[in-house]
Amino acid sequence: MTLRGEDRLIDWLRQHTPGTRIGDDAAVLPRDSFAVTTDTQIAGVHVPPNLDPGRVARRLLAVNASDLAAMGAEPAFAFLVIAAPDGFDHRRFLHHFVRAAQAIGAELAGGDLAHSRHLVVSATLLGRQRAGSRWLRRDGARPGHRVWLGGTVGEAHLGLGVLAQGAEVKRRGLRLPPPLAAPRTLAAAARRAVRRQLLPLPQLALGRWLACHSPAGAAIDLSDSLAHDLHRLCRASDTGAEIDARRLPVPRDAKRLAATLGIDLEEALWHGGEDYVLCFTLPAECVPPDEFQCIPIGRIRNQPGIERIDSSGTHSPVPDRGFDHLIATV
Repeated sequence: MTLRGEDRLIDWLRQHTPGTRIGDDAAVLPRDSFAVTTDTQIAGVHVPPNLDPGRVARRLLAVNASDLAAMGAEPAFAFLVIAAPDGFDHRRFLHHFVRAAQAIGAELAGGDLAHSRHLVVSATLLGRQRAGSRWLRRDGARPGHRVWLGGTVGEAHLGLGVLAQGAEVKRRGLRLPPPLAAPRTLAAAARRAVRRQLLPLPQLALGRWLACHSPAGAAIDLSDSLAHDLHRLCRASDTGAEIDARRLPVPRDAKRLAATLGIDLEEALWHGGEDYVLCFTLPAECVPPDEFQCIPIGRIRNQPGIERIDSSGTHSPVPDRGFDHLIATV
């Protein structure tokens, strides 16, 4: 399979770097003591320009914590880099970052400050391995495993569409443009979608359960789309997958919202990014606890590539397409 963009660069780096720590959602340090991940948010690329600093801070922490969730790690320490223009409210950003970090058990342990024409913030998060647990990885999928999702997909992509229609994010709420402000159910769906886009909820508890209580399998967090990230998991495991399209969990009122926005809902479900739910595999006899509300969507197979099965039973290939950090912008 021909890789592109970010995946091609990472594959090249792995071939030219000693060791095997590159390639999962986070890198495990020597003696398996910590998993480490880092992520960046750039105004106008990952978040809307002039977004409230508190919202930027919480989103930055959440996307990093989602990587630790995909490893089954317990957040422990955070390091922060802020490169910001004149007038940026550093104290508001730090206040929200520290509070959000404390809520997941992480301590802000250091970082760096710099001046920049455009806002660029980066966080590095370290997570511990819980006693009696294992690290979750992308290479543990085996033929016969079932493929599970930890929640709905496509909603963050719809949230991006709402913002593109002119929705304004205020400190105390969201101002929707007229086509989305009524009826009430549509407005509620639009607000949920924007919240999903700007403030994802990392599935740390699910990651802990998978690391502590489940038999071997694979896991990845869906940051760049269901299709793109599932292809990554399957490549790492040297397997393929067969997905029942009828099983994909659709957000409430998503069909109506997608139609209003002029977005293809199927495209959003398969190729929209930034939902930050866990996609994982387990042996067929293993079922996650009901409290996590996980949904089985397919199975792992020997043949490479991913196929979808539609309502008529027709099989068709799923393209490896989604958000690419080297070429995509908001």
